[in-house]
Amino acid sequence: MDLYELSSLFLNITFFLYLIATAFFGLTLGKNRESNKKSKATKIAMTFTIIGFASQMTSYILRWIQAGHIPVSNMFEYIYFFSMMLILAFVVIYFIYGIPTLGLIALPIAVVIIGYGSMFPQEISPLVPSLQSNWLYIHVTTVALAQAILSISFIAGLLFLIKRVDQSQSSKETTFLELILFGVVSTIAYIILSSSFGAMDYEATFTKELEEQTVDVTYSMPALFQPHDSELVTEGAFNSGIETPGWMQGADAGSKLNTLFLSLAFGGVLYGLLRLILKGRRISALLNEKFDKINPDVVDDIMYRAIAIGFPLFTLGGLIFASIWAQQAWGRFWGWDPKEVWALVTWLFYAVFLHLRLTRGWHGKKSAWLAVVGFAIIMFNLIVINLVIAGLHSYA
Repeated sequence: MDLYELSSLFLNITFFLYLIATAFFGLTLGKNRESNKKSKATKIAMTFTIIGFASQMTSYILRWIQAGHIPVSNMFEYIYFFSMMLILAFVVIYFIYGIPTLGLIALPIAVVIIGYGSMFPQEISPLVPSLQSNWLYIHVTTVALAQAILSISFIAGLLFLIKRVDQSQSSKETTFLELILFGVVSTIAYIILSSSFGAMDYEATFTKELEEQTVDVTYSMPALFQPHDSELVTEGAFNSGIETPGWMQGADAGSKLNTLFLSLAFGGVLYGLLRLILKGRRISALLNEKFDKINPDVVDDIMYRAIAIGFPLFTLGGLIFASIWAQQAWGRFWGWDPKEVWALVTWLFYAVFLHLRLTRGWHGKKSAWLAVVGFAIIMFNLIVINLVIAGLHSYA
């Protein structure tokens, strides 16, 4: 077994350790559970989390040794590093504030981010000339760390909303909160689907002409959407015959869209079943009761401090370091590339958040909703910009 295979093995171990830790964090919920049982469940959950982080770090270091450079040069490696920084940020926050419920959200997010990253090519390849710069490591690692810390603000904001949104009657707030929880259920659906089809070694390969050469696109789930202008070559594999739009860039755009659609569809089924089990009751109303030990003032403080730390880091990595590297690589500091534009949008949003918080007194629910929107902006950059829009950053 070479270092690449060993790294992949540790990644799979990490995946399952985080799932086990999530299950034990779930055991810490509920008013009727004894405090000593909650304490034991928390200790076990944190033990699995830390072991999982160590496993993920080991996997990353092995890949680093194999590649000969810090692995942040493509989307798989960036997402892997981002998820690792998210767990690190959670562990630090836990030991400062001692709120295990944060892990019930942080770990599933990390798991689904790792799963999303695995959709991209994982092979180790030499750096292209434009990436052969020390600014690659400085820029990318700083941005990933900043976004991971900013993601903690979303987790804290979501917990705040679950505790403070009035569940006694339906409103716009309860509807929006349920939509967020539907997204959480859809991530669980993705984990179930990817694990199930992965266990069955399901594959469906399509051939596609791209830039005057034939490329293979492999699906790990049944193809509801095949790549544009492609042909199925795997005998017996399911194919609906529906093609992705021609404007969707990248050979694997159809695979990503297919996975997203299946996850949302299965997520809708799971969400519907949960509502039936709860006899039509909102999931957020149930969680409001289960999160009995959450102090809204504490999670509001975590939310603000995460942004207060993440924002200047993002300013350095996403704007200043990125501009310096752009000047060296492309001869200009700014070029309105889609990634550059969205980095600016992200920076402006969190600048407005801090302005409203510090000068207008936007605390509590207003800040929590903004933190949720901020995470949506980060995910839009991570998923949609890479899925749909081509630019100078497409190599990543």
